[in-house]
Amino acid sequence: MDTCFRKEFTLTAAHTDCFGRAKPSALLFFAQEAAGAHCTQLSVDYDTLKKQNLFWAVIRSRVQITRLPNLGEKLVLETWPMPTTRSSFPRSTVAYDEKGQEVFRCISLWVLMDATRRTMVLPGKSEIALSGVLRGNELVAPGSIVPKAMDNACQRQVGYTELDRNLHMNNTRYLDWVDDLLPADFHNIHPLRDFTICYLNEATEGQKITLNWQLFDGPCLQVEGCRQAENDPSRQERVFAAMLYF
Repeated sequence: MDTCFRKEFTLTAAHTDCFGRAKPSALLFFAQEAAGAHCTQLSVDYDTLKKQNLFWAVIRSRVQITRLPNLGEKLVLETWPMPTTRSSFPRSTVAYDEKGQEVFRCISLWVLMDATRRTMVLPGKSEIALSGVLRGNELVAPGSIVPKAMDNACQRQVGYTELDRNLHMNNTRYLDWVDDLLPADFHNIHPLRDFTICYLNEATEGQKITLNWQLFDGPCLQVEGCRQAENDPSRQERVFAAMLYF
């Protein structure tokens, strides 16, 4: 079986911003949907894992953008699993437009989670095996994002429409929160060209997340989402961190 899976998408208004360009969250959505369809073909999909009390979760993603596609465009995504590591299942994705030109590429680190304990299950201790390959054009897996002191802060609350079937905030929706930190005028003249996002703790419905952020020279936007620790309200724990380059 070909280790590379292909899936076509058409950008609708739900995928684009007020300028008709793809939202960063849409790029992750396309990559997620292509990966999900491939997992179905490989018999490691949501329903199959559910029988083993497992589910897939993304812990890190990096997206490198050649150009943001526009409303109405058709994209073809190629996705394939890379060699499994001790802790994760890396996956590479490349998106092409109708002329065959690359639009964006992505690498995501997927892990298996115990649905009851909400803890990670190492690949070697699961019965899940994927035949990974290296094609030579994969992005390097992103590292962690070092915390910094930042001047700005606001608070968001996880809502019902942001949840996925695993009953936590879907990985794509964090980018909408991040996008909202900067006004439309900024986005209009600073199209996004690269971003990394790390997911450190799952966020569930009703949780209040403080977004600490700052726009550094570049411009580069760094964001860190924190919440009160459940077992110690005086302590803050990181939920996610992101770096966006414009």
